[in-house]
Amino acid sequence: MSITAKILARRAKLAPAETKDVMVEQDLPIPMPDGIVLLADHYAPQGLGDRPTVLIRSVYTDRTKGAMVSRLVAERGFHVVVVSGRGTCGSGGTLTPFVSERDDGLAVLEWLRKQPWFTGELGTLGQSYNGYTQWAIAVGAGPELRAMSTSLIGSNAYNLIYPGGALALELFLGWISMVAQQEKPLPVYLSTVASGGRRRARAARHLPLTEADTVAIGAVAPHWRDWLAHPDAGDPWWSAGDHSRDLPAVSAPNHLVSGWDDVALPGLVRDYQALRKAGREPYLTIGPWRHWDAALSTTALRESLVWLRAHLLQDRNGLRATPVRIYVRGAEEWRDLPAYPPAEVRPQRFYLGANGALGGDPPADSAPDRYRFDPADPTPAVAGMSRMIGISRRTGESVLAGRADVLTYTGEPLPADLEVIGVPAAELHVTSSLAHTDFYVRVSDVAPSGTITQVSDALRRFAADRPLDGMAEIELAPAAFRFKRGHRIRVQVASAAYPRWDRNPGTGEPPATASAMRAADQQIHHDPSRPSAVVLPVT
Repeated sequence: MSITAKILARRAKLAPAETKDVMVEQDLPIPMPDGIVLLADHYAPQGLGDRPTVLIRSVYTDRTKGAMVSRLVAERGFHVVVVSGRGTCGSGGTLTPFVSERDDGLAVLEWLRKQPWFTGELGTLGQSYNGYTQWAIAVGAGPELRAMSTSLIGSNAYNLIYPGGALALELFLGWISMVAQQEKPLPVYLSTVASGGRRRARAARHLPLTEADTVAIGAVAPHWRDWLAHPDAGDPWWSAGDHSRDLPAVSAPNHLVSGWDDVALPGLVRDYQALRKAGREPYLTIGPWRHWDAALSTTALRESLVWLRAHLLQDRNGLRATPVRIYVRGAEEWRDLPAYPPAEVRPQRFYLGANGALGGDPPADSAPDRYRFDPADPTPAVAGMSRMIGISRRTGESVLAGRADVLTYTGEPLPADLEVIGVPAAELHVTSSLAHTDFYVRVSDVAPSGTITQVSDALRRFAADRPLDGMAEIELAPAAFRFKRGHRIRVQVASAAYPRWDRNPGTGEPPATASAMRAADQQIHHDPSRPSAVVLPVT
């Protein structure tokens, strides 16, 4: 085992290996129905007799540069098959992320069933995209799939690429850059991707957006252009990438792992809730992490291995008794629960009021607050992303200072601690001069010292046949936060969080081809007949 693998095993606090003797077969060809051949590696633990198989399917370099994870899993008692997706790491065809994973995955299963060492007992493992590929085969695998662990991802590709109906611009400009460079030698790859922030900044501002790939990576990325050509959730093109409809039929036990600042958290929690509604008993772990944090990755690896050993090898050592473990920010403590959110949660409204007020009582008569959103100077996002995939820009609370296109509402100091555990929402009564516009809501904690901590946020894109005038309901990101006594709750409303989401040009043109821009004059109402509020799930 390499020194790097030893360090990873120690940092992830993995259980001791059952064997260090692992045989590796490389570049095994797996034919697809259309004639394309994918390449796979097989890790076979020696001296342990018949063992279940763990399948990892990836469009990253897990098979070539990231092989240490496969070896660590094999050393802990499993056959491991790691497959490179189309157009990556020697596999044939063209990269077609998300939409080809069901058919290709089922073909891999057919190949797997013909292998002499396959016992008919299957588990799946993987984070981020490698978690998505598990959902793609979860129903088709049938009873052979005994356990899965989908970490850092949801089952619906559209909701990841277009959260709230707007393009996750920064994330996926970074993603196409990362994938385009990943097979280069590691020093070249790291240097190219990390220095690409300025190119991605230019790409984000380029119109039309369909050409942003050539600015970011110097080449056409067909998948980028496919995504831009299909911006609507109801477009049948996305059906091949939506596995959320299959969740009620998935019987394999699942442990879902994520972080409060993980970009994929909303979809993952929806999957968890759908499994619960279908009568399943999934496990859920959410910690104080971002998508790219090493602590999240190592935790997901450890929890996945514990889960797979419990369900495939009947080794329940290390498996906790309670199904949910979450980190409550503000309280700075881990908490075990029977479900998320806990049954005792109740909705509590905090109403927006005149002069930036926020409180528990419905508002009195007052004129609406107004602002103008200009897509030529979009309201910036406060939080940044990893330098590896992010856009070079200023971040932090100061980016909103002095901007006239952000409304801020702040409550009085809290008389006692207030815990929020669940999925917040916003109910905004709005009027816009445009029929095509966005609304963004952000909930934060303001400490007596002035320190601001983001708790939850979301953006939703609206499209109508006439200027918007009515209720704008926005589901915010899941949260678990304790507002301490003396702290204040703050709500901010805007019409962008750029470049986290693409800016809405306001014209109704498709995002792939839009080049003209129109400013939006926005009103947020807070009066007895139109009481705008945020709804917090409090315990």
